[in-house]
Formats: sequence, C-alpha cells, structure tokens
Amino acid sequence: MPDWVENACAEYLKRMPREASVEIIEIRPDKRASGKNSEAVQEAEAARILDAAGKDLLIALDERGQEVTTIQLAQRMETWLSGGRDIALVIGGADGLHASLKQKADWLWSLSRLTLPHGMVRVVLAEQLYRAWSVIRNHPYHRE
Repeated sequence: MPDWVENACAEYLKRMPREASVEIIEIRPDKRASGKNSEAVQEAEAARILDAAGKDLLIALDERGQEVTTIQLAQRMETWLSGGRDIALVIGGADGLHASLKQKADWLWSLSRLTLPHGMVRVVLAEQLYRAWSVIRNHPYHRE
C-alpha cells in the first residue's frame, strides 16, 4: 500500500483501545499468470482468506452489501465485542470477492455503492471503526 494509506490507517488504528484492537493481515493476491481468469483468481483468494479467518465472525465488504449509518455500525460493534469472537473484516482484491466467500460471510457490508480502490477502503474502514468506537464510549470525535 502507498505511504498515505499506511499513515492514515495507522493514525486511526493507534486510537483503538486494547479491547477493540485491529490487526491488518494482508493476503497476497493471485497473479493472472498462465491464463487464470477472474473466477480462478477470486476462488484461490477466497480459500486463503477463509483459511486466515478461521472461526472469526466473517464480514465481507462489498458494494452490494448493506449500508449502515455510523450509529448502526456502533450498535453492531457493541454486539461483536460482547460476542467474544474475533472479527475478520475482508476487503476484496482487484477482482473482488468470490461468491462462495460472500455466501459464507456473516454480514455483507457496503461502505458505499461506489467501487472504491482497496487503499481507500482500508482508510475509510479504519476511520469508521474508530468513529463507531467513539460513539460507544460517548467520545466527542463523532458529532450528530
């Protein structure tokens, strides 16, 4: 990722408390070598993502997912935190997420109906997680 993505994510993620810490795990994308089509690339990536996620609550970011407000996200986050499971928030690669991964997801979440570049999604996601946390804790970062 470009420096601006790393710096922006780091800024928001360092603000997260220990009980809601965020770790970024990058899954290397498949190469489109030797005639692999988009479907094959997505399928291979889905297998690696599911392997890395294990038994985590699986949330796939997809422009066709459900859009929520920050307050609704904060309510979901409270539920996640009280559930005691780790959460895997999945951002797709350049070819998007394979249908099988979306079907296995516990929630399909849309940050926007727009197609956004991976780095931008990472920054918006980090900011929204921090913002939702600030709502839960009545921190003045979020203003209604």
